[in-house]
Amino acid sequence: MALYEHVFLARQDVSSQQVDGLVEQLKSVIEENGGKVEKVENWGVKALAYRIRKNRKAHYVLMNLDAPHAAVAEMERQMRINEDILRFMTVSVDELEEGQSAMLQKRDREDRPGERGGRFGDAPRGPRRDRGPRRDEQAGV
Repeated sequence: MALYEHVFLARQDVSSQQVDGLVEQLKSVIEENGGKVEKVENWGVKALAYRIRKNRKAHYVLMNLDAPHAAVAEMERQMRINEDILRFMTVSVDELEEGQSAMLQKRDREDRPGERGGRFGDAPRGPRRDRGPRRDEQAGV
């Protein structure tokens, strides 16, 4: 069977219990057609980059699937019919990711290499080599 990562967006005014119900419905479709759901991650409500059907936010859910193509096609067909689902995307992968996805991993700005951290200007700057000393350096401050 093929491996897939599937992400869908549900409307923001749908409750989290209804989103869980959608996930269970989609799980049953996959399992009825001979596949299995390896992992489900609920990423919560996040802002959209642009409005989709008058929604500015959406519930994001990731599903890792080990299923035949027919099962995924049937799941996508049912998602097109459901008006609570704004968008979905299914991607075929070589292997499923173990542990948490990148969206759930907590990473601070200071942990990233090459980042100064915080806003611009928070990090101390070195001496100016091309134009002479700064004004505060000339005053002896």
